[in-house]
Amino acid sequence: MAYVFSVTDSPVGKLKLVASPKGLSAILWEDDDPKRVRLSDMNEDDSNPFLQTTQAELTEYFAGKRQEFSVPLDFLGTEFQKKVWTALLTIPYGKTKTYAEIALQIGNPKAVRAVGAANGKNPISIIAPCHRVIGSSGALTGFAGGLSKKAFLLKLEGADNATQQQLVLALI
Repeated sequence: MAYVFSVTDSPVGKLKLVASPKGLSAILWEDDDPKRVRLSDMNEDDSNPFLQTTQAELTEYFAGKRQEFSVPLDFLGTEFQKKVWTALLTIPYGKTKTYAEIALQIGNPKAVRAVGAANGKNPISIIAPCHRVIGSSGALTGFAGGLSKKAFLLKLEGADNATQQQLVLALI
């Protein structure tokens, strides 16, 4: 499959936006582990309509003017991963869910660790909001962009009160 990419600046650093002919396939962090999301060769293309839409919608999101995204998504992963990533899309702006709640939502309540692993491989960070998934204790847990960026995104969204104390700790 042919992928194209563009790089955009954001309040959480440079983001590499990647699209396939079907839609947005990845939003990668500046220091992302290249093994986390494996995509075939890609060429830079700032004129791709999926990438342009993504950039415009992310700009609105970071300005506090967008809570939902409309760009078509093209997830590349296993069926289980795609189930988890689809569940992420149901978490409302400014709210959080635990890994256990996601496992229950996808009909596999014992798969909490597998949900965590799939969450860590989420290729479309921010739009498929893996930053909204927290530990059952309310703690901010692993995030490909780093915990400070996870805390930043949750703070930007005005995350629910249960998460506020963890945000303060992560930002210190």
